[in-house]
This record gives sequence, C-alpha cells and structure tokens, in this order.
Amino acid sequence: MRKILVPVDFSEYSQVAVEYACQIIESNPEHHELDLAHVFTMRSNMFVNREVNPELVDPQVEIAKKSMKKLIEVIEIKYPTVVCHEIFKDGNLYEEISKVTAAFNYDAVIMGTKGSSGLESVFLGSNTYDVILNSKTPVLAVPKEITVFKKERIGLLCNFKPAEFEALEQAINLLGNNFELVLIHVNKNDETIAVIDERFQAWIEQIIAKTGITNISYTVKSQVLYNRTAENLSHAIDNVIIDEQIDILLVTKSRKSIFRKLVEENIVRKLAYESTIPKFFAKVHATS
Repeated sequence: MRKILVPVDFSEYSQVAVEYACQIIESNPEHHELDLAHVFTMRSNMFVNREVNPELVDPQVEIAKKSMKKLIEVIEIKYPTVVCHEIFKDGNLYEEISKVTAAFNYDAVIMGTKGSSGLESVFLGSNTYDVILNSKTPVLAVPKEITVFKKERIGLLCNFKPAEFEALEQAINLLGNNFELVLIHVNKNDETIAVIDERFQAWIEQIIAKTGITNISYTVKSQVLYNRTAENLSHAIDNVIIDEQIDILLVTKSRKSIFRKLVEENIVRKLAYESTIPKFFAKVHATS
C-alpha cells in the first residue's frame, strides 16, 4: 500500500495541501491512499483535571471530528477514486507527525504554505524547519496560491551528487516519471562551458539509466549571482524557477547540496516560506 500524509487543521492552507494531494493521486496510475492527520496541540487548562474526572471531554475534539468527517465527505464527492483515512493525535505537532511517519513509509508529507508571507497553520515556525531538515519522509510544501497540480517541468538543484538520484526516485514514487526534468546547476567553481557540458552529458546518461526519465534539459547559473548576500541564493533560485517555468522544484538534503548551503546561511526558512511553486524536500541517505 502506498500513502500520502497530509496534516490538517481545517484552515485554507491545509485545504490547499489536501486538494493538491488528491490531484496527485488521481493523476498517477499507481494510486496512493490519503491519510489525513489532525494533531490537538492546544488544550484548555480546564481539562488538566481529566485524569481525575475521565468524563471531561475537550469540545475541540468533537469539533475536529465533525470537521474531519465533512472534509472526507467532500473529498469522496470531488475525488471519488481517492481513499481517505483519518488520524487523530494529541501532543506536539512535529513530534506526532514524526511518529506517524516513522510507523509507515509514506511517499510524502504534503503541507500547505502561505507563500510569500510564510508558512502558517499546518506547521508553524521552527516546526516547519525541523520537519524539512530532519524528516525521514519527503516533504512537499505547496503555496496557498497553487490550486492546480502541474508537473510538466520539474526542476532539480543539481550538483552532480548521488543524493540527487535518491531525490529523483522519491519524486517518481510520488509523481510518476512523465515530465521534463530541468537540471539547475550553480557554476561555483567557474568551470568552462565545455567542461560543464561534458559533465552534464555523463550525468544525464546516468539519470536515464537509473530513473527512465528521458526528457532532460539543463541550465547553468553563474556563481556571481549568489555571492553578494546570503538572501541572493534563495532569490536567484526563485528567478530560475520563473525563467524556466518550473512547476515543482526538487531539493536534496545531502551534506554537499545547495540545501546545506542554505542551512549554513540560515535562510532555508526563506526558501521554504517565500515559495512561488511547490518544493519537494527529499530525504537523503547518501553522504555526498
């Protein structure tokens, strides 16, 4: 059984994630099932005595269960092929989602974001950072403005590292392999175009052999675009996304990836928050 996990708090942001997940499932011949997880994170002080009086019930529990039932009913009408399951947890959001993903090998956790104003509702502040940075499950962050699933052009931040194959395999598990892959490389060593072209030709041959993706192009950006300030790195990436008309960006988390550069410069949140398109943060086992 293959599944996608969507944490929901019944806000418009989590609704975006639910819609996007349902569209992915309907578009993929190997259908996934959908787990909707709601975590009760705020409990009133009046319920601290529940251990003394077990009959005390937090009214938010019943409200959430009714909201979940209504959400699933809407999904069943709008996306009849999608099979949904509900999950309720009580505790810290990040910890509970981590436990759920540890118990089942989900193809991805999909969460809604607020786009240029930052992540909100589903994951807040450091929770989002922790999930993306430390999760052993791929995380797909979807801006609130994205209402239609598209995968014609998938971008991959490319540094010719084995972890990129893992990112592609994980993306294929979720999205299939019927898309154009656009490799985005930062020329940080100021190599000649001839040398870079040769590297790409060899790299593309490996990608085809390992993934079956044959529609592959690449773009090279000068390191100078990334040198002025730390913020320029995320801005430059977003500029490439616009220029290349990327639908989804794949980001690896290996030690030598661009992601780690972002982490070191403490702007990974900026890359996640100011997202103009969905970004797929892959889990990675490779160390280089």
